[in-house]
Amino acid sequence: MLTDPKQMISPCVVNILNSVVQALQVEPTRRFIYVEMAFFSRWWHQQTKTMQEVVKELVQQGRLEFANGGWVMNDEATTHYGAIVDQMTLGLCFLKDTFGEDGHPHVAWHIDPFGHSREQASLFAQMGFDGIFLGRVDYQDKYMREQAREMEQVWRGSASLQPPAADLFISVLPNNYDPPSGLCWDIRCHNPPVVEDLGSPNYNADRVVAHFLNVAADQARHYRTNNIIMTMGSDFHYKQAQNWFENLDKLIRLVNAQQANGSQIHVLYSTPACYLRELNKANLSWSVKQDDFFPYAYVPHKFWTGFFSSRPALKRYERLSYNFLQVCNQLEAVTGPVANAGPYGVGDSTPLREAMAVLQHHDAVSGTSRQHVADDYARRLAAGWGSCEVLLSNALARLTGSKESFSFCRELNVSVCPVSQTAARFQVIVYNPLARQVDWMLRLPVSKGNFLVLDPSGQTVPSEHTRAVFDTHTGLLKEIENRDKKLVLPIRQAFFWYKASKNSGVYIFAPEKLNPLPVSLSAETHLVKTALVQEVHQKFSPWCSQVVRLYPGQRHLELEWTVGPIPPGTGFGKEVISRFDTMLETHGRFYTDSNGREILERRRDYRPTWNLNQTEPVAGNYYPVNSRIYITDGNIQLTVLTDRSQGGSSLSDGSLELMVHRRLWSVDGYGVGEQLLEPGKNLKGLWVRGRHLVLLDTTQAAAVGHRLLAEKEVLAPQVVLAPSGGAPWSHQGNRRRTTRTPLDTRSPSTPLWLSLPVFSALRRELPPAVRLLTLARWGRRTLLLRLEHQFAVGEDTDGNLSSPVTLYLRNLFSTFTITRLKETTLAANQPRDRASRLQWTPNTDPALHTPTSSLDSTAMAITLQPMEIRTFLASVRWKRLQSRQVVHLRAGAPSTMGWVNHCLSILLLLLQTRAIKMPPTSPR
Repeated sequence: MLTDPKQMISPCVVNILNSVVQALQVEPTRRFIYVEMAFFSRWWHQQTKTMQEVVKELVQQGRLEFANGGWVMNDEATTHYGAIVDQMTLGLCFLKDTFGEDGHPHVAWHIDPFGHSREQASLFAQMGFDGIFLGRVDYQDKYMREQAREMEQVWRGSASLQPPAADLFISVLPNNYDPPSGLCWDIRCHNPPVVEDLGSPNYNADRVVAHFLNVAADQARHYRTNNIIMTMGSDFHYKQAQNWFENLDKLIRLVNAQQANGSQIHVLYSTPACYLRELNKANLSWSVKQDDFFPYAYVPHKFWTGFFSSRPALKRYERLSYNFLQVCNQLEAVTGPVANAGPYGVGDSTPLREAMAVLQHHDAVSGTSRQHVADDYARRLAAGWGSCEVLLSNALARLTGSKESFSFCRELNVSVCPVSQTAARFQVIVYNPLARQVDWMLRLPVSKGNFLVLDPSGQTVPSEHTRAVFDTHTGLLKEIENRDKKLVLPIRQAFFWYKASKNSGVYIFAPEKLNPLPVSLSAETHLVKTALVQEVHQKFSPWCSQVVRLYPGQRHLELEWTVGPIPPGTGFGKEVISRFDTMLETHGRFYTDSNGREILERRRDYRPTWNLNQTEPVAGNYYPVNSRIYITDGNIQLTVLTDRSQGGSSLSDGSLELMVHRRLWSVDGYGVGEQLLEPGKNLKGLWVRGRHLVLLDTTQAAAVGHRLLAEKEVLAPQVVLAPSGGAPWSHQGNRRRTTRTPLDTRSPSTPLWLSLPVFSALRRELPPAVRLLTLARWGRRTLLLRLEHQFAVGEDTDGNLSSPVTLYLRNLFSTFTITRLKETTLAANQPRDRASRLQWTPNTDPALHTPTSSLDSTAMAITLQPMEIRTFLASVRWKRLQSRQVVHLRAGAPSTMGWVNHCLSILLLLLQTRAIKMPPTSPR
């Protein structure tokens, strides 16, 4: 379990690293690996120059080696792929900046996450890793692997990318990540030290050697080559490293001495990277895995599927923070250094970037920490938001030429925004971080009164594409219609709860009975219907309610649920789900995303690579849902998108369920040692609000809808408010150019909203198949740019969104010109043309060749294949921003520019009190 890094750096990490560095200097054959840079970097910056030079020499000699190298060892079930890439980039680039090529990790080390995702394998392969070591795999899976000698194989991380681009060699460790039984010499262990003195009553050298040889022979039976790996360490070990190393020195010498007696076992200090190189030399062909490692059970009846939904508020805050960080990164990149030092002070994206990276830890966003640690994660995110808000304010002042009292309204989810609730007149700035135009409905809490809303075009969005019907007797949703496709689906949606058994805990989901209980058989309802929105408000109980919402032009149904505080049961917990029941014939199949990216088929009570003995028909069929889950009968598809990671399943044909909240009075006994109660502000329990977006479409066309909607959900527009009356402001470097041009007719007192309704950082939209994954400052004149194809092969059979896309980048952006592109691996720590990986031979394919991606450096043209991500360091030349020289349009007047530039854009609106009736704003 991860504790607070600031607290941990003193008593634990400092002791471990100080002790290890000292022990490594004693004997040059000793080796040690380190994994998480969030801790190592803190320790590093506290060291003297002399100590840093010692460590650099150890790294250069290969005696201290880094594995994985991310900021943390991230969770694989509840993390979004964009956040994984960000945290790995942060850690790997720290290593490159600190140690150069000597610090470059060659293997991924994911020995503690509770199950493993296929997308994680794809990302690691694209980062250039030779392989990955896994600790936790399902006990049945591991047994079958041991019998078949398939503890090591090739993992195909993508069904779209051409092999071996996303292929990753995997090695499953024999003891999770612990030492072999009886061979642990840490101060936390109870095994006696190795005693060689024959005259000592504690002499045990012969017995220790014999035991080790037996362990080695037993382990070798499950692996295919002459090399095996043994981990010697565990959680919080090596605070007294010399104790470990002295016993290992003795063991190695004594075991190797047995070669004189005919032993064929040779023992040495090594590292995971060295081990993989030896395996690769064996030149074997390996079996291929194409699914993932979910769900994970350690023993029968103990499925680690509860954490998919644990701490839902923290999971939502993490997802919102990812959204906000990308906005922060983009505006920092678009405006240049002025965003970091401007009229609002010093703005910095680093605190939020580091806080988000820590949140990806397998005991953070997973929800598997103690309450005070979870609270600390939230505090770190909040502090990071503060630094980014300053940065955004500086950037907005730079782009608009006006200094306003910007407000970011962090509590819109509970209908709190002081500016909109108190000001009679205020501006709304909306920044769209997507590289394409989106339609998006803005909701703000206001005081009593009527408001006139003026926008740049004065247009409304016509028509309805979706229709929802409710049962007049029960108040429940009973039918959804896609009017464009003339599809009608009878459906019943309601809330249920599982009674938690004593085995349920922060990690484990173990319901006492197979069938959940309804929160209520009916719902109290009332209807809100205006020209802007139609809402059905449902109340299922005092602690469970929902608003079903449709906006004009919207092709999906929005279900905004509010659950909590979950009332306590008598000695048991409750695990609350939202369930959708239809008559679709799905034959036990359903589909979930992998870290928000590619889609995997799931089958009830089934595993693709072994014969499953199902011990938990509910928990054993739960899977992580990072962004969407769907069912289909081959013709009609029902997709539900989430706003955070949740656990989900289809436990009967035609049914989908997602766990939205859980409150438990039991402890599952896997390390946290604390009940999952989440007291909330009033100490009576946490209430949580979230959204499910429901899409009905044909199976053939559904991917287009859920791909683009998921993108818009993850990178939603950022809203900034300001009261009217800001003062003009110009950056010092531009002051000589602030005189008004003939186009600039506003007086010094003219408000901002009248002069600059739209700003766009892009000269043209990117195609819908392409997502701007990353745009961030990298250096003084360098930006980090990632572009991805967000469709899989064959997903869009009606159109061409699954086809390769060619982009021209040189003049794509409006505030800078790209002068040079250098392509890198996914984590931006290696030039792509110099990166090389060990090549493994699958037993299912002909000879594979690493695919190459072309870059036309003259035209700055790149081509993206389906599901491909390409990463570049872009040298840029900044343009002098002439905010006074744009065409100034009064909000509401027709725009000759149209809406083509409404991507990576800032849109300004004015709200002022008027006698126009608006519907009340319900809590969001």
